[in-house]
Amino acid sequence: MLEIKLIRENPEIVKKDLQKRKEPEKLKWLEDLIKIDKESLKLKKDIDNLRHSRNTISQKINQLKKQGKSADSEIKQAKEIPTKLESLENKQKQLQEKIHYYLMRLPNISHSSVPYGKDENENKIVRKWGKLPKFNFNLKSHGEIIESLYPKSFKKGAEVSGRGFYYLIDKIALLDRALVNFAIDFMLKKKYELMYHPYVLNKKAYEGATDVNKFKDTLYKIEHEDLYLNATAEHPLEAFFSNTTFKEKELPKKVVGFAVSFRKEIGSHGIDERGLHRVHQFNKVEQFIVCKPEDSWKIHEELLKNAEELIKKLKLPYRIVNACTGDLPTTTAKMYDIEVYMPREKKYKEVGSTSNCTSYQAVRSNIKYISKKGKDYVHTLNSTAIATSRVLRAILENYQTKEGYIKVPTVLQKYMHGLKVIK
Repeated sequence: MLEIKLIRENPEIVKKDLQKRKEPEKLKWLEDLIKIDKESLKLKKDIDNLRHSRNTISQKINQLKKQGKSADSEIKQAKEIPTKLESLENKQKQLQEKIHYYLMRLPNISHSSVPYGKDENENKIVRKWGKLPKFNFNLKSHGEIIESLYPKSFKKGAEVSGRGFYYLIDKIALLDRALVNFAIDFMLKKKYELMYHPYVLNKKAYEGATDVNKFKDTLYKIEHEDLYLNATAEHPLEAFFSNTTFKEKELPKKVVGFAVSFRKEIGSHGIDERGLHRVHQFNKVEQFIVCKPEDSWKIHEELLKNAEELIKKLKLPYRIVNACTGDLPTTTAKMYDIEVYMPREKKYKEVGSTSNCTSYQAVRSNIKYISKKGKDYVHTLNSTAIATSRVLRAILENYQTKEGYIKVPTVLQKYMHGLKVIK
């Protein structure tokens, strides 16, 4: 979340960013926050003055008693103070709760290099890689390919769990596992620390990573429990570092996590009933870094490079886009999307993102580091290494043959027991 110091000293920065992010309703939040904060600061002075008066009166009562003089008037004043103080403190508590509510929901400040735009259609293409494949036969969608090999994959998933769920069977399941192992091995060679983590978080922990109220239609909540299924590996990885203070020499802290992730609401495009692109459950390997503020923009590019290398090794044509202000998540100061070419649709589709959250999550989760200058908040960054369901789609469609087979990418064959073709 944003620090209240920024709101007090530079409210125009926040105001301009909200305008760029196309969030006019939050401009009213900002106005309310500024007003409430001023009221809270004034109330704090009143409380401090009242406490000072209480101490002064107590000292005077003691002096009068020592002198053998009447202290009735002072005692009467002293008896009135606790009620007044309790009333002011209760009001201050209510104001602080409102301030905290707004601070937790106002978005991060976007970086100056983020393009201005309304939505994903106005994201800026940074670069492209790879030649687009050419086919001399009618292409099948990845859903059709899976069903031709294993007919019950989607039908049975919908029958036993609902729309948006599926089965991965035999060689397709092996391909999914191969992607996970390939991505984890790649990150381990980059000296990232592997972390397996809980798939559920309580609300307090989840609030450190993102705005639970905003994503209530996305998160699965366990009934009668203060627990939510993780929507991405980023969230439990971030939660691990909550209430942590690092020594400067311990940074950057680089971890890679794996999670089965769950999302209740999948977005404006709806559920992919016969495919894997938009589903309720998917496997994901995630990069996560905690670093000093001055290092975060260099590390942001490092994370992107890692993600690109993985897609390059799979020989999938892709492009990098710089997400515009209207497409930027609340927690994020800058985000790149990786979009892989899907030949059936003849479109690039997102398969992952790379985000710099600057100090936004660190403030929410109280993650700091100690340097010679004192304590300060760290920066946190995250990036998709591999989201298997979407990359599976890309492989199935880009590597299909006229005979209906699927060629296994060379880098994955050792994870497939040497299997070169799926048929």
